Amino acid sequence: MPDAAAARIFRDAAAGMLVIDLAPTDLPANTPHHMIAQPPVATLEIPETGFIYGFRVQVVDSAGHPLPDELIHHFNLIDPDHRELFLPISRRLLAAGHETGAIRLPRLLFGLPLERGEHVVASAMVENLTSAAYPRARVRLAMNFTPAGRPWPLFSASPWQMDVAFPVGDKSFTLPPGRSSRSYQGNPIVPGKIVALGGHMHDYGRVIEFADATTGEVIYRAAPVADAGGHIASVPVAFLFGWTRLGVHVVPEHRYRVTVSYDNPTGQPIPDGGMGVVGGLFVPDRGATWPAAEPRDSLYHEDYLHYMRLVGGHEMNMAGTAMPMTTAGHEHAAHGHR
Repeated sequence: MPDAAAARIFRDAAAGMLVIDLAPTDLPANTPHHMIAQPPVATLEIPETGFIYGFRVQVVDSAGHPLPDELIHHFNLIDPDHRELFLPISRRLLAAGHETGAIRLPRLLFGLPLERGEHVVASAMVENLTSAAYPRARVRLAMNFTPAGRPWPLFSASPWQMDVAFPVGDKSFTLPPGRSSRSYQGNPIVPGKIVALGGHMHDYGRVIEFADATTGEVIYRAAPVADAGGHIASVPVAFLFGWTRLGVHVVPEHRYRVTVSYDNPTGQPIPDGGMGVVGGLFVPDRGATWPAAEPRDSLYHEDYLHYMRLVGGHEMNMAGTAMPMTTAGHEHAAHGHR
């Protein structure tokens, strides 16, 4: 039996899920995240080979019953065994906030491959601004799971992302007054096709763009959708696959750039007011192998210390950026696993 006080990972075969539970923590009523003892970062071993095609993050009580989604501030899942597409840091698999809900890929088409014995690092931040206390609550990640040996998915796909605050550290930055922009560019480590992508900005964001800096081709450009209060509610997701094509091809010989633009009307700098990240789903070319991480790389090491909370703050990736899912959800052929 797993330790009831520790994080755990297990297969729920009846539900078709691979489940991660973080260690239990007490959530007193009316308590912001900085006043709660957060669940420790957990490094876990994948118990079975297969494919992930969706997920949902929730908080559950000691009996496993769902609690309000608003208790989740954010959740991150990271693969320390493989590198990112554009940087030699650990691969980001998924991220979620309380607004993310259930996310799904078309399971016959795409799946994220996981191998038994590989590792994932799970972390979360919780808060409880409600009037009820929740003792011994757990953050739970339930991932839709296809065991190995099935004729689907047709394509092995990987999440990827590119952030204007790359390479490492906190991804938010001070937003200056007036109009401003920020960008980052890099080369992919392997060739393949971007089949879906979305973006994330903070309030006062005007546009986010991902382009081939070598040719000038704009691959993705989106303006945010605001809610009734003028706050950013969402950023459109682009699906680049259909009956006649599978994504936009990217190659290591080209440089690619993410750019975010803001217009801050307050007249004052806003600390942590800016963020700009694009991410999506990537299918490597046939015969291309997703590269392993190199722990001796200085960027890998610095990034590892950050997401393990050994230095700096708590990382918050875009909720869902690293895994855009189905047309029904959020934000992500002959048979052949690529």
